Amino acid sequence: MLFDNMRYLLNEWDPIGVADLSQDEYDCMLAPLFHRLHRGTTRAEIGEFLWYELEDHFGLDPRDRQTDAMADRLITWWSMVGPTSDTSTPTT
Repeated sequence: MLFDNMRYLLNEWDPIGVADLSQDEYDCMLAPLFHRLHRGTTRAEIGEFLWYELEDHFGLDPRDRQTDAMADRLITWWSMVGPTSDTSTPTT
């Protein structure tokens, strides 16, 4: 469920512009972001991760891709759903 929500956020951000064609384009970032957020990584570190992914993995110039705004959005989302969620036990 958390991965689905994070996928939705990444697809809304859609720095490549392909989310309408490929819903799983950014799935490579799901686990690394989840682990960083779960550890309490700062917004700056999330922004650096997004910057690195855009530049090194996707081959994009990250300068105009709003990585800081996306990092803010992820941190805000995580503060609402992550810390109190138990992802190891399914809810009934």
